[in-house]
Amino acid sequence: MSSRFQIKWIIDQNNAGKLIKDFLKEEEISRTALTDIKFKGGSILVNGEEVNVRYKLKQDDLLIVIFPPEYPSEGVKGEKIPLKILFEDDYLLVLNKPAGMSTIPSREHPSGSLANALVGYYDQIGLSATSHIVTRLDRDTSGIVLVAKHRHVHHLFSKDQQSGKVKRTYEAFAKGTVESDSGRVDQPIGRKEDSIIEREVRADGQYACTHFKVIERHAVFTHIELQLETGRTHQIRVHMSFLGHPLLGDDLYGGERVLIDRQALHCKQINFIHPFLGREMTFTAQLPVDMKVLLMADHL
Repeated sequence: MSSRFQIKWIIDQNNAGKLIKDFLKEEEISRTALTDIKFKGGSILVNGEEVNVRYKLKQDDLLIVIFPPEYPSEGVKGEKIPLKILFEDDYLLVLNKPAGMSTIPSREHPSGSLANALVGYYDQIGLSATSHIVTRLDRDTSGIVLVAKHRHVHHLFSKDQQSGKVKRTYEAFAKGTVESDSGRVDQPIGRKEDSIIEREVRADGQYACTHFKVIERHAVFTHIELQLETGRTHQIRVHMSFLGHPLLGDDLYGGERVLIDRQALHCKQINFIHPFLGREMTFTAQLPVDMKVLLMADHL
């Protein structure tokens, strides 16, 4: 039998006397989630007894909210694809995604995605869940991806993302010599009119801001570190192309696939506050082989 996501609280003096519905609202559990719990197979327990949201909490009560089971959408079939797991607990996964793997299935790549791998993994461990990918990466970008194991966890992370509490750091190889040691690209990004894929800097686009600093200058490229204030589609790729330094291998935005056959972009670090433990967490992933080889070759 598949396990279901649940949250437990021991009620302290400050929360004694509150109705469950008010307490759960303060804990960021939405009315929609409460409706699903009531009608789709969830339950609310106090000291082992099922109650409704009008129950008035007492000090030292054990409150357990059991969420209804989740099921993957029909378009995401589980597949046995190895995952490189950097961290896992009851609430989340931190993964190191290889280049060449889509985050979610698409018409061009209907299988082999990270979402397919997650559904397959959840089947294997007996978790009733679908894929909730918090931080997506382009198909040919490697590195760290944060995954929520349940819709409610994803909801909490989405709020943290909006307030800038989920921070990602990237490494990239940009064409040519980036002269400034550090800088900020503050240019709006929108969809290019004649393309469903390509983005560009345009006045009517969405606000986008990228910070960069030079790690090391090489013969034909510059090794840079980047951080995002916003998370627009293709943001780093578009902003570096705008600066006149497209990423190596990024032929969509002016890079060349002479030295590497994908955009030389890797998410090397993520930093966030655990939504239930309240603890700051940081994870890192080393550069993949194809980018390491470029660095080594340039020093020979």
